[in-house]
Amino acid sequence: MSKGLEEAAVAEARRLAADADRVIVKAGTNSLTDADSNLDDEKLDKLVDDIEDLLSRGKQVILVSSGAVGAGLGRIAQGSETLEETQALSTVGQSTLMHRYTESFARYDRKVAQLLLTQHDLENPERFTNFRNTVETLLDWGVVPIINENDAVATEELRIGDNDMLSAAATMGVDADLLVTLTDVGGVYTGNPKEDPDAERIEAVGRNYDTVQDIISESTTDGFGGIQTKVEGARDVSEHGVPAVIAKSTEPDVLAKIATAKPVGTIFVPINGVSDD
Repeated sequence: MSKGLEEAAVAEARRLAADADRVIVKAGTNSLTDADSNLDDEKLDKLVDDIEDLLSRGKQVILVSSGAVGAGLGRIAQGSETLEETQALSTVGQSTLMHRYTESFARYDRKVAQLLLTQHDLENPERFTNFRNTVETLLDWGVVPIINENDAVATEELRIGDNDMLSAAATMGVDADLLVTLTDVGGVYTGNPKEDPDAERIEAVGRNYDTVQDIISESTTDGFGGIQTKVEGARDVSEHGVPAVIAKSTEPDVLAKIATAKPVGTIFVPINGVSDD
């Protein structure tokens, strides 16, 4: 594409993101916890404040929230070297996480609901239909659904692959119009911004996906749940004609900026299955 067409495509993607009626917001663990893995009240309240901005605009919002295992680590001085320990920590942290969400949304007289999923719930038609129907009912009631992977019962074979992929699957499954992934970096960069001061933010990803993927493979040091899965999830969504944004959770009014078509983070331009080749 020519530069002009690329700019037009990015502008159109921002417009689609701003006009989205149903939004899935995914918040990562680092966006909710402090350096000691305790839930950070200030971070969580900011997330809720940002979501309330979308709700006040008449949009429906589904929150996909990580943080249960981290919250558990913050409450129990116990490691998570095994799957069993991770599962147990998640049960401790999940109740704490939902309690804080309940308190924070109550500041706006909003009610929340918890949904815990495994890969089986997404792949089994009957279970997925039940999940979708529940979400639709909650949204009709004005309740904010909060989704997390069911770490307590998931096995290595059943795990969704972390909440980045869960949020992408949910976006497509409930016909959301936008996926926003909030993380501790400001989007997708030409290098690891935590280690490379010269790394530059990539404004948009579309037909340049292969190039971006190569950059990420070379620069990232994160493993499971790192920037790779965020980019893969956003790409999956964009291939279904839905815009996706990866942005920094601490960015002031981050969701309001998206809702007003302002540049923030990295936007994935809907490509409807069109490849780079």
